[in-house]
Amino acid sequence: MPQCTYFKPAGVPLWSLKDVGLTVEEVEALRLKDLEGLEQESCAERMGISRPTFQRILTSARNKVAQALVYGKAIRVEGGNFEYVSRRLQCVRCRHEWERRPSEPVDIRCPRCSGTEITSAFGRRDCRKRGGRRRWAESGPHN
Repeated sequence: MPQCTYFKPAGVPLWSLKDVGLTVEEVEALRLKDLEGLEQESCAERMGISRPTFQRILTSARNKVAQALVYGKAIRVEGGNFEYVSRRLQCVRCRHEWERRPSEPVDIRCPRCSGTEITSAFGRRDCRKRGGRRRWAESGPHN
């Protein structure tokens, strides 16, 4: 889930702005393609969707971001067709496992030994389509 869900131009009162809405899927598509630099096929696979569907989501997201930048609109992140899966984490030092809730801070420590080297108990980033909804679980180091 994105940590920030609303962005606006500096120095412009919120009441005077129009906004564009990005879905969580659109933000995830931007993250995978533009931040992680993955090929579209890999992005689509990670999100559990077809490559043409990924392309449509990415194009829509980029269009909305361009509108916000060019026309000075705010960006609101909300909604979409997904299901958040809590993150099952594991401490490298003591092997303790627990679930991280979305409300917990990003700077994570093991609740048992206070270790800071944390990995996912899932083993990889994973998004599966299930019953018309996408499920994301994140893996890799979380420190």
